[in-house]
Amino acid sequence: MISYLEFEKPVAALEARIADLRQTAKDGDVDIASEMRRLEMKSADLLASTYAALTPWQKTQVARHPMRPHFTDYVASIFTDFMPLGGDRYFGDDQAIIGGFARLGERRVVLIGHEKGNDTQSRIKHNFGMGKPEGYRKAIRLMDLAGRFGLPVVTLVDTSGAFPGVEAEERGQAEAIARSTQACLALPVPMVAVIVGEGGSGGAVALASAERVLMLEHAVYAVISPEGCASILWRTSDKAAEAAEAMKITAQDLLGLGVIDRIVKEPVGGAHRDPALAAEALSKALVEELDSLAALSPDQLRAKREERFLRIGEG
Repeated sequence: MISYLEFEKPVAALEARIADLRQTAKDGDVDIASEMRRLEMKSADLLASTYAALTPWQKTQVARHPMRPHFTDYVASIFTDFMPLGGDRYFGDDQAIIGGFARLGERRVVLIGHEKGNDTQSRIKHNFGMGKPEGYRKAIRLMDLAGRFGLPVVTLVDTSGAFPGVEAEERGQAEAIARSTQACLALPVPMVAVIVGEGGSGGAVALASAERVLMLEHAVYAVISPEGCASILWRTSDKAAEAAEAMKITAQDLLGLGVIDRIVKEPVGGAHRDPALAAEALSKALVEELDSLAALSPDQLRAKREERFLRIGEG
């Protein structure tokens, strides 16, 4: 059952009408095949035109869609032999950031990412994807292992930001984020980061400081949420749509600014409408990017990362 966003209401009305017609066709002898085909074509065209003209705020809503695929969904559909590793060896194990060894096709990788959860219980368990210091220190530990064993690193970023609670600050949240960012930049192996949903603030950058940064077509990536920006500038979150427009948070804007390197196309209607097709596109992009980096030496990889971050904003 698809959960519709506010701007999708016209599509929802058409699809409800199609569902009613299907039920009528089952219950009676009336031939309504031609009417159904007409409505299905109309619905498909409306969905395509709607998603071709999304505003930055609408893209933010898509990126936050409750049915959008998350880290564990992509692990199940793209990767094999995933062996999660837990704990930071300092405090505990953070379930907002998950990582371990995996295979992408025939290639062994270290896989790290944010997990938001997909229902109330799992969202609470994973703290809505908001990592704590022990999560980022776990990521650092995994990156160290990747360097030791010569395995490329893949990160899937999907967080509104690092956890802002008092206990996280007491355990050194800022230091953990900074060291995770530093670990990314110092890796002697290839690293590809993908913003698959929300990329929020330093909590996202700490897992996305790679030589190749990709974004799904309807993902967003920003230093602060549109609501947070609006609250600072206009003292009200009601201006979130205006803030999203001004902040240049979409994949299309960020590609032009040099913040990201590639946009991975989503199925029409967003990744939540066809998770399998979205995963297939992401898998193909990851393989291509890792193949392009495979022959580079550790010094070349570090230089490539430094170069891409220094030239951000030149485009």
